[in-house]
Amino acid sequence: MNDTTPDSLIPYDEIVQEALRAVVGRVLGQVEDAGGVLPGAHHFYITFKTGAPGVTVPPELRARFPDEMTIVLQNKFWDLAVREDGFTVSLSFNQMPSKLVIPFSAITAFVDPAVDFGLQFQAVEEDEDEDDLAAPENDSERDVASRITPSEDGSNVVSVDFGKKK
Repeated sequence: MNDTTPDSLIPYDEIVQEALRAVVGRVLGQVEDAGGVLPGAHHFYITFKTGAPGVTVPPELRARFPDEMTIVLQNKFWDLAVREDGFTVSLSFNQMPSKLVIPFSAITAFVDPAVDFGLQFQAVEEDEDEDDLAAPENDSERDVASRITPSEDGSNVVSVDFGKKK
């Protein structure tokens, strides 16, 4: 009997990542529809790769955060506009207004601490190739197939980690 998992011809990892990113888009779309007003105590921490394709941030922010940046949508943000592939938002950094363009594909984490909810994503930067995205070789084949890891502290953070079998 063969215990190895066959290679999938269906890109499950991409499908799941896309579906979870749609959650972020839907939530931000509801905030946009409400005129930028967050319901109740909800607020969001959004972490994204500053070097990902399609990301637009002011040069001084990219210099300060060359790899990854976390923004907070809580009290002082405006001009939130959600598109199918991402969103734009204006925030103030050191009292300087800045407009950010963030594709959903660049997001690595989305957290709403008001309700202890979070999602973590894989993000692909321009200079990464498929070999960099492969699972570490020391993982067992069962682990490589897929992992959905609930947070150990009981929170609602979902981390989805798919790897490819070599």
